[in-house]
Amino acid sequence: MRVSEEDTMTQIFTLASASPRRRDLMALTGWDVRLAAVDVDEDVNPGEDAHALACRLAQAKAKRAAEESSSHGILLAADTVVEYEGQLLGKPIDNADAIRMLTALRGRVHSVVTALAIVPPGNGALRTEACETQVPMREYAMEEMNAYVDSGCAFDKAGGYGIQDGDFQPVALERMVGCFANVMGLPLCHLVRTARRLGIEPPNDVPVACQAYTGYTCPVYDEILRDVS
Repeated sequence: MRVSEEDTMTQIFTLASASPRRRDLMALTGWDVRLAAVDVDEDVNPGEDAHALACRLAQAKAKRAAEESSSHGILLAADTVVEYEGQLLGKPIDNADAIRMLTALRGRVHSVVTALAIVPPGNGALRTEACETQVPMREYAMEEMNAYVDSGCAFDKAGGYGIQDGDFQPVALERMVGCFANVMGLPLCHLVRTARRLGIEPPNDVPVACQAYTGYTCPVYDEILRDVS
């Protein structure tokens, strides 16, 4: 049976992001992924919290990418925001800013919110959903923190750290109850759930692939994927 171009496009994701972490996580799904990074104004509006900011920016990225590509399969954009005690933490601008963020987060729990904005094939109605993880940080030593910042790994990451950075291991994973991939920037089970609502199933067993990749035993994936209403 001949497969139409339209049917083929329904299985292709266009990822509107330049993040190598999101690219690596998308590879775990088995879907065909194309990259189409976009730039949007990421200034925070007055009174905007992490959830509102992440959703607004993810939607803005998706809309911009849709404007720039008329044939994109499923278009996916995401935005991740770190919030601690009401303060939104972006990407550090220099070493001092990274040290400031990591010092504030050390030994405490903060929130990471990632919003997904998805445009179905044919520029259908935009869908948005967000995932929040409470992240407990360990009591890392100043020497560890300084070495991590000096390595350059703290940059291009909201909050100044990467949960996946094994040499530093900033997060107390034994105390975390939530989505690891969300903290990396792309909550995969939320993505799968949304795709299923569109009638699209990933080629791979995503929870198995994600846990193998991260080395984290996820306690929440089953609950997330049960909710397909």
